[in-house]
Amino acid sequence: MIYLDYAATTPLSESALKAFIQTSKTYFHNTESLHEGGLAARDLLEHARCSLAELLNKESEGIYFTGGGSDGNFLAITSLAHGANYKGKHIISSNVEHPSVDYVLKFLEKNGYEITRVPVQKNGKISINTLLSSIRPDTILVTIQHVNSETGIVQDIKEIGEYLRNRGVLFHSDCVQSFGKWDKSYFHSMRIDAFTMSAHKINGPKGTGAVYLSPSVHIAPLLAEVTHERGFRAGTVDLPSIAAFVTAAEEAFHLQHDRYQHAVDMRKQLKSSILTDKNIIFEGNDDSSPFIIPIRAKGMEGQIVMQELDRLKIAVSTGSACKNGQQAPSKTLLALGRTESEAHELVRISTSHQTTSEEIALLQKALIEITNTFRSVSEVITR
Repeated sequence: MIYLDYAATTPLSESALKAFIQTSKTYFHNTESLHEGGLAARDLLEHARCSLAELLNKESEGIYFTGGGSDGNFLAITSLAHGANYKGKHIISSNVEHPSVDYVLKFLEKNGYEITRVPVQKNGKISINTLLSSIRPDTILVTIQHVNSETGIVQDIKEIGEYLRNRGVLFHSDCVQSFGKWDKSYFHSMRIDAFTMSAHKINGPKGTGAVYLSPSVHIAPLLAEVTHERGFRAGTVDLPSIAAFVTAAEEAFHLQHDRYQHAVDMRKQLKSSILTDKNIIFEGNDDSSPFIIPIRAKGMEGQIVMQELDRLKIAVSTGSACKNGQQAPSKTLLALGRTESEAHELVRISTSHQTTSEEIALLQKALIEITNTFRSVSEVITR
């Protein structure tokens, strides 16, 4: 099987697996226990927290470990909103956010908050002027995804953060698709109050992630007076997974430049080989994340293309992994002005440092074969 669905999840790296096993054997104790084993486990937890904070050049007291990207988005957004609701209940987001953010915003709407969803432009970017014009006296929070999980289109989080900081509005970003893939200097320089990370997108374990929340910001978690993660999240801390996550993060940032360039090369190879076919359309931008390659085969539903590739032992996706199986058109493509039938055509190819040139060549051959067969059948039917 050729795996090209790395934006959905990645295999656990050897170093992360080793960290998980060693921690499970030696530090299996509850980090809140007061005996010797528990105290040793707590020391390791705090060491992991400091290591991740050092990678990001952030304060260790601002790092909270979570159950992954969706869990982190829920905890961060609700805690920020409730912590600032004495100022107002207006939140601004975009119309192309990940489903996990949409679910949080719908939850908050049901609880008295007002949400403004700023539309993206034709290139998928948010207009800074439109965003700023949406700010009201009662606006307390803006949440904007860094890298879109369907198209790879990148929002300028640094620029947005600068403008919002000057207006006293809190800023959160879902950085699940960029954490560990962008140079760590980017995260060092972001003017941002909170962002979400996930382990299994960077060869760490599933069910683990982290949120950075600036210690200068007041938060109010939904569940008050819980024990773990300084009251931010309930439940016994999964220390082996956290150790594996931080190990994977250190490895990802250490090798970031080479891995990013490899993704650029893989995308360039695929685009040059398939886009000579006028019936295959690339739906990203030149400055999109090179790890995500969104395409459409004209007239073919993405689900059919995905199934045909799967038959040929090539794994891709039709969009966000958290939405797969629901057969809805890509909301990101709809936001970019595509018709509903065009939005149904989305196929998301996503690569990693493990992707090879030979795999891309086989994918290219398979896509041409599938589209040619489809056109031949269509011509016979229309005669």
